[in-house]
Amino acid sequence: MSTTASSSILRRALLYVPSSSPKFLEKSRSLTVDTISYDLEDSVSPAQKPNARTRLLSFLSSSPRPPHITELSVRINAVSSGLALEDLTTILRAKHLDAIVVPKVNKASDLHFITDIIRHTLPEPKENPLKILALIESAEAITNLNEICRASPYLDGLIFAAEDFALDLSLTRTPSLTEFLYARSAIATSARAHHLSSTIDLVCTSFRGEEGQRVLREECLQGKGLGFNGKQCIHPSQVEIAQRTFAPGEKEVEWAVRVVVGDEKADVKGRGAWTLDGKMIDVPVVGKAKATVEKARLCGMDVDAIREKWKDQEPE
Repeated sequence: MSTTASSSILRRALLYVPSSSPKFLEKSRSLTVDTISYDLEDSVSPAQKPNARTRLLSFLSSSPRPPHITELSVRINAVSSGLALEDLTTILRAKHLDAIVVPKVNKASDLHFITDIIRHTLPEPKENPLKILALIESAEAITNLNEICRASPYLDGLIFAAEDFALDLSLTRTPSLTEFLYARSAIATSARAHHLSSTIDLVCTSFRGEEGQRVLREECLQGKGLGFNGKQCIHPSQVEIAQRTFAPGEKEVEWAVRVVVGDEKADVKGRGAWTLDGKMIDVPVVGKAKATVEKARLCGMDVDAIREKWKDQEPE
């Protein structure tokens, strides 16, 4: 487990693509998305899984690498399915592979199993080490979050699988999503406490038309408010809204830049706390502002131009 949260990874959207479909695999090459997860689990029938593995290995080993996908990942089958070993021994041979998405992680031993296979299959350390994203899908997983978060040095993020969680607890999903509030808060809090890079929120099942876009946007804002920094997507049309919503807004970035500029000048003057537009600025506010500025850079925003605009600002 890393000791500091990585600021270099954006997973604002994680888009699932069925590995059993040659058409969808090829179409994914042209997409612009932070993370794609090529699926070997739910979207692939048992009879199709062997061919899907082979096809995906070929796809992820071909050149060139898809130019506008930041992270290429594969969702394998759960450890409990008995298929994870064959998935991994095939997929880990791929040339272009950044992360493994592990479903139904209920306890630390699930990740111990995955970690051991990775270590035996990839003995040589890579410049960019392989990462694990763990799907949290059950009441058992929620109660074991601390152990799960410490289970593997490859673990880099948690993903909340709402539909399986609802099945486990016999819940009915409602538009407000209040039935998932405890689980989502626990996941976001545990991931942050263990310095994981990402927490990726539940799938939005609505994606068609203006109403689908409205629901998606509201879900993204709600997840962002709970501490998640990304959203699972099941259709390419969801990606742009998710990535825009989980990126800092223009006004948010401008305020953060003003705080950073003002703090630098306040520091020169030996001032630990100061005000900006009548608001008290102290260490936690500055820390959040610096994180916002860094994330804005990763999202491609012109932070330097905003800084130039406010370079003469003095702390109050």
